[in-house]
Amino acid sequence: MSIDELVHNSEAMLAQFVGFDTTSSRSNLVMIDAMDAQLKTLGARTRRFLSPDGTKANLFASIGPNVPGGVVLSGHTDVVPCDGQPWTTDPFNLTLKSGRLYGRGTADMKAFIACAMAAAPTFTAIDLRRPVHFAWSYDEEVGCTGAPAMIQGIAGDLPAPSGVIVGEPTGMKIVSAHKGVQVTQVRVLGHAAHSSLTHLGISANMIAARLMAKLVEIQEGLVLAVDPASPFEPRHATLTIGQIHGGTAVNILAPECNFVFDLRVTPDLSADQVLAPFYDLATRLSAQMRELFPESGVEWAVTAAVPAFMPEVDGAAAALARRLTGDNHEMRAVPFGSEAGQFQQAGFSTVICGPGSIEQAHQPNEYIERDQIAVCAQSMLRLAEILSST
Repeated sequence: MSIDELVHNSEAMLAQFVGFDTTSSRSNLVMIDAMDAQLKTLGARTRRFLSPDGTKANLFASIGPNVPGGVVLSGHTDVVPCDGQPWTTDPFNLTLKSGRLYGRGTADMKAFIACAMAAAPTFTAIDLRRPVHFAWSYDEEVGCTGAPAMIQGIAGDLPAPSGVIVGEPTGMKIVSAHKGVQVTQVRVLGHAAHSSLTHLGISANMIAARLMAKLVEIQEGLVLAVDPASPFEPRHATLTIGQIHGGTAVNILAPECNFVFDLRVTPDLSADQVLAPFYDLATRLSAQMRELFPESGVEWAVTAAVPAFMPEVDGAAAALARRLTGDNHEMRAVPFGSEAGQFQQAGFSTVICGPGSIEQAHQPNEYIERDQIAVCAQSMLRLAEILSST
């Protein structure tokens, strides 16, 4: 297949995928069905990993011999919502304007999936000596919760691949690291009373304020502990409180307060290590509250935990990506999270490299430059050459 034909097919495939509304709150099965059918027609070996409720699925597929040394191309099928965003085009109808392709998921990250799927006939038409694997996941955008079951299956059943390329938007530049992400939901249960009778109740808002002050203190410590040599921007770990909801009226001690915070740690830190002072305070306050009112207290739950992605010394995946792209940058880090750390934790050499810009991701009028499609398509042809020759 010529590069011009592959670019054309990639854009056609992208139009189809953008047309599937795979917002994380919805099912992704219509996209999975379409890709599964295409790959089976080409003779690929496919396997689904269903979500617990059966409304979503990961799709894993292999083309080529069932031997070690293959390459996994990884991407997520879900996209973030468009609600409340001022789009000037239909987000689920691919629109070409001035060399840019507009639509939800164009950059993050259906373009990478489209280029890989468009290259599938090329992979099947040549004599691959090592396989190419497709790993398409669900629910990456809500905490990377879909991929782990598929990754576990790959680790347990697949002849060991040589590397994983996660196609998040990096402008087709090689990325070797990102911070870990933990999202924590906190629920403070107080005891309602008239605001003039504070001895007869507990304000959940007041307790929550003490807990949030501790988080602010922790964040200030993270800033002071910045490593000047860190490749991240910002260089330090970050902690932010994203949502707060509490209270019923100004003259009532708040019976409940809920807040959510986001912690992003550099690879040298663990979330438990950073949050130990918060957990200690929450435990002490909860015990004190329950002595007065047994139904009160502090509860918390981790709703998302994405491991950090750490640089590899002489990583096989990065070496492959350099051959595919010509990018010889030694160390590049990004601020966003991905499934790369999950693949790495499972023992796979991993790199992040995909078309488009993260600056366009999650934005109204999300787009990808057409020349990024061409660069990604060219890398797929190079991958086919590599897998058929060594």
